[in-house]
This record gives sequence, C-alpha cells and structure tokens, in this order.
Amino acid sequence: MTEQQVGYVDWEDWGLELVMERGKLRKLLFVEKGKAAEALEPEMAKACQQLLAYLNGNGKAFKLELEPIGTNFQLEVWNALMEIPYGETRSYKQLAERIGRPRACRAVGQAANKNPLPIVIPCHRLVGSNGSLTGYAGGIEIKRRLLELERRHLE
Repeated sequence: MTEQQVGYVDWEDWGLELVMERGKLRKLLFVEKGKAAEALEPEMAKACQQLLAYLNGNGKAFKLELEPIGTNFQLEVWNALMEIPYGETRSYKQLAERIGRPRACRAVGQAANKNPLPIVIPCHRLVGSNGSLTGYAGGIEIKRRLLELERRHLE
C-alpha cells in the first residue's frame, strides 16, 4: 500500500476528493466534478463505495478507519458530531452542551468549520438555534441537499 492515496467520487453537480494515508481516511474535499481516479487500493475503493452508497441513499453510516488531524477540542467536537443520528440535526448550542461546554457555541462552529472529513463526520447536521442553515465548507446549497437526502431516505 502506498503512503498516500487519492480517490474521487462524483455526485450531482459536484465531486469529492478523498485522501487516505496508511489505510485511514484523513481528508474529504469538495472539488469540481469529473476527476478520474486511477486503480484504487482496497481501502480507498471501500471508502469511495461507502461514500457513493451514502450519496445514493443506500448507506447511513460509514465503516471506515478515520484519522482526522486537529486539536483536542476539535476532535471532541468531531466525535460529538458523529453521534448525531442520520436524518437529524442539532444546533451549535446543543452540541456545545453535549460536550459539556454550554458557552462554547462559537468555538463549536469554528471546530466544525475545520472538519477535514465533511459528510463522514457530519457537520452538515449542525444548524442555527432557530433551525436555519448556517455555514458549510461545501456551501449552503450542498448542506441543504445533504439534509434533504437524509430526510428522503429515513426508514
């Protein structure tokens, strides 16, 4: 297995670039649609398949080894984000309370903004206190589409 591997997935009007190191997913970036991937090693192929399954409404959870890089606080926020159930949302305030830091709403938002694995670590499930859609690395339109996708495929 090579040290670093890159894979691509297209969905609707946009693409995603997956970066894996030593078999662990490190980054997921929003890119232009249409990038081709060369022959993929098994771990990357598995990650791309799971991401496509999610985007097509056939997968609700990821079974991947993750290795996001961040501060202890960011890792705490990202772990809490992974506890938000598929098809549900939480406010920044609710997530701050969940991690035992009820006054850290803005810091939670900043940590979510630094999430290196959007979709897999579902920061798109964070909304404003009034339920409004707020910032997202891929843009508000992609956030809206991801939330709609999850609502359509709830059991």
